Amino acid sequence: MSLIADQFAEHGYYHAKGVFSAADIASLESDFDRIVAQLTKSGEQIDATWGGAETERLARSSDVILHTHNVQKYSRRWLNAFLHERFLDVVSQIIGDDIILHHSKLFQKPSENGSPFPMHQDWPYFPTVNDTMIAGIIHVSDATDEMGCLRVYPGSHRLGRIEGADGRQQNDVLDQYPIESAEIIEAEAGDVVFFHYFTLHGSMPNRSAQTRKTVLCQMYSGQDRVEDGNFHPDEGVVLKGWNYHSTREKAAA
Repeated sequence: MSLIADQFAEHGYYHAKGVFSAADIASLESDFDRIVAQLTKSGEQIDATWGGAETERLARSSDVILHTHNVQKYSRRWLNAFLHERFLDVVSQIIGDDIILHHSKLFQKPSENGSPFPMHQDWPYFPTVNDTMIAGIIHVSDATDEMGCLRVYPGSHRLGRIEGADGRQQNDVLDQYPIESAEIIEAEAGDVVFFHYFTLHGSMPNRSAQTRKTVLCQMYSGQDRVEDGNFHPDEGVVLKGWNYHSTREKAAA
């Protein structure tokens, strides 16, 4: 195993620094801002603030977080980002050379009133048979603690599937992992933080004077597949290698 794979296996996450250059980020941020402007103009519901008691405890009533799925459906530059050699090199060391894009998500936490995300696991939203699903958070801006950067519990991926860990509710397990005690993962623009979908993670509100901009890329192994009966959008785009479970029906969906 590589150093990256070893660290990911031990901690459930890996902070890859400087994956994207300053020039890369300048062009990606330009399209990020263009997407946000288009969303805002659309009049659609684009606030992804969660409900639930834990969000109410952490957030203000004025907090918002701007969001859309699948930035690659807006911008070729963002598709290129997911195909970037340095990005896929890290992913390959974690899940292998067959890499499938499940979906991507844009998050903009506005300055001073950016919404938090309570501690949660991602698996309840799109479980896969072999649990190979990981996320890569591409930092379009710097992310400090005051800006509501990612927080994780290292090693929590070993807990496996925690029922009811979707972040919209609390349970006895989540009560043992308060967000205030989680490890703070500050990052710079161009960094990517990868984590397993069992890893407990969340983020505090943005109370800084800066806007926090991230795009999250959710991926799984081409030798894995999403569990039957799950209706979350699955783009099924092969970023590298092969999709061993694609079918005519799935390809046409």
